[in-house]
Amino acid sequence: MDWIVYAETRLALGPNFVRILGYFREDGTESVRKIEDAMRAQDPVPMVDAAHSLKGESLQFGALRLSEAAERIEMTARSCVEHHDTPEEVLPLVVALRPMFEETLALLEQDSSPLIERQPQKYHHRLG
Repeated sequence: MDWIVYAETRLALGPNFVRILGYFREDGTESVRKIEDAMRAQDPVPMVDAAHSLKGESLQFGALRLSEAAERIEMTARSCVEHHDTPEEVLPLVVALRPMFEETLALLEQDSSPLIERQPQKYHHRLG
């Protein structure tokens, strides 16, 4: 995670941040599903757009590892489309994608939780 990018995005989005993070959860889940379905079908065409979307949305939140994985899938799928090939070379990455997405989402949601933000104040108040 690039926490600086994350903080900049959070600051820029202000009160809309939690809503946009919810969209990332929905859109990202859908993109991962489309990539997995395309892998099962050995069809790189739908993989391109789904991976491209996941790449951009991940990058917006500073999720570099996820964005890089999505970019590799996207570029490989594009090459497969151009060469009329199947995308089996990215199978290990596609298999790792869902756990990586869920881990990233958990980090983002944990950091954006209002409870996390209030805890230091609560503990400070008890000590004071």
